[in-house]
Amino acid sequence: MSAETDLIKLYSQRILALAADIPHLGHLDAPDGSARKRAPLCGSTVTVDLIIADGRISDFAQDVKACALGQAAAAVVGANIIGCTRDQVQTARDQLAAMLKQGGPDPHAPFDGLQVLGPARDYKNRHASILLSLEATLDAFDAATATSASSA
Repeated sequence: MSAETDLIKLYSQRILALAADIPHLGHLDAPDGSARKRAPLCGSTVTVDLIIADGRISDFAQDVKACALGQAAAAVVGANIIGCTRDQVQTARDQLAAMLKQGGPDPHAPFDGLQVLGPARDYKNRHASILLSLEATLDAFDAATATSASSA
């Protein structure tokens, strides 16, 4: 398979459609936690704001400045993140990393849509960008938890 054919497969119509329609873009006015993550190799960034209620994400916004693969991942995350616990987000991040880096199985629901990024396994330089939205969400969740703990 040629490099050009590989790139066409990588940037499938589904990935490009996801990248063009990212849910929850922007910022929240008064988030419980916020975090910005950057992929050093490519410079992609994702900033996440969230509100936590009863240990679950009740509101979410993200500012995504990433390649099409990072945008597609952010679209899947944005479409499924409301109602998730920190453990669910951590599991999704770990499953996505294993799928990309170790050939592991696709992430489980509600983040099973991330399987569309399977062709990126062979593009290690894109893995950090693909993981940004979940990693920023984890950091924002931790920031929210730290803020609520210090005010209690």
